[in-house]
Amino acid sequence: MASSLAGANVAILGATGAVGRELIAVLRERAPDLGTLTCYASARGGKRTLEVDGQEVTVLPYARDAITPGTLVFMAVSGDFSRSEAPALVEQGAVVIDNSSAFRYEPEVPLVVPEVNAEAIGDARLIANPNCTTAILVPALSALHKEFGLKRVIVSTYQAASGAGAAGIEELREGAAKELAGEPLPAEAFVHPLAFNVIPHIDSFQENGYTREEMKVVWEGRKILGLPELPMSCTAVRVPTLRAHAEAVTVETDRPCSAEEARRLLAQAEGVVVVDEALANRYPMPLTATGKDPVEVGRIRQSLVFGENGIDFFLVGDQLRKGAALNAVQVAEVVASRGALARAA
Repeated sequence: MASSLAGANVAILGATGAVGRELIAVLRERAPDLGTLTCYASARGGKRTLEVDGQEVTVLPYARDAITPGTLVFMAVSGDFSRSEAPALVEQGAVVIDNSSAFRYEPEVPLVVPEVNAEAIGDARLIANPNCTTAILVPALSALHKEFGLKRVIVSTYQAASGAGAAGIEELREGAAKELAGEPLPAEAFVHPLAFNVIPHIDSFQENGYTREEMKVVWEGRKILGLPELPMSCTAVRVPTLRAHAEAVTVETDRPCSAEEARRLLAQAEGVVVVDEALANRYPMPLTATGKDPVEVGRIRQSLVFGENGIDFFLVGDQLRKGAALNAVQVAEVVASRGALARAA
C-alpha cells in the first residue's frame, strides 16, 4: 500500500547529524515511494557522502534557492539556523517541519505529537517538532487525561547520550573505554564526564532553578496537551545510555483511577506498548526500547502519595526515533494526507 508521502519531494537539512541520519532511515522504512529525497548540510563541507544502514547517501551543500515549491523540508539544525531559514523556505512554497526549539513556543506555530494533537496542524506550513523528552511523554499523559483528567504531573528523566547528538554518543563510548583503561575521561559534549556517571544538568539553568531542558517538558507538555495551566515539574538527568530516554512519572488525576484502569488505557493508547510483568522481570528499559517505534510503559502502580487519584509509572522511548525523527515523519504523513504539499506547490 502506498504511503501518504508517495511521490513527495523531500529535503533534509542537517542530514549528517544523528537526527538527520535517523530521518533518512525512518523515511526509507515508512515511505520507500518518495518522489525525491535530497540531503543537505552546511555549505562549508561541500558535497560529500555518508553511510546510513549500509547505504551510501549523497549530501549537498545547502542553498536556499535549491528548495522548490511543494518540497517537504525536515530541519535538523540549530535554532538560529532555523529562525533564519524556515520562514524564508515557507515563503517560497515549502512545507517545513522543524526539529529545533526555535518556533515551539510561538502561539501561531503548531507543536505536534500526532497521537495527541494532529488536529493542531490545520493548514500550517511551518510545524514544530517537540523536545525528545516531551514527545516520548505526552502520548501516555494524553491517554490518562482523556479518561480521568490530569491535576498534577511530576517527571524525573534519565536521558541518553544521544540527546547531545552524535558527539554525545561518541564521547560516552570513548569515556567508557578510557575509564576501563584507567585514562582521564573526556568532557566536551557534556559538562562532566558521562561514562560511569549521572549528571543532573541538561541545558542552561533558569532563574527559577530549573534547567531549560526541564522547562521544555513543562512548556511543551502544556501546549501539546492543551492544558496551559497544568502544574508540572521535571528533573532532567543525563545517564550513560546510548539512545533511549527513560522517565519516571507521577500523575495526580481529577477522578479516581486504579492501576488496573491505567494499565488498560495505556495498552490501548496509540504509540504506546505496555511492558509490565514484574514477576517475569519485564519492564521498560533502554536496551529493549532502542530501535523501536512505540514508547514502552510499565511499573504502573497506585501512588502512595495521591492514593486513588494517583498513578506512578515508568516509560522508555528511543530518543532518535519517537523523540525526533519518527515524530517528524508522522507529522509529515498527516500534512501529506491532507493535501498540503500539493497546495503549496
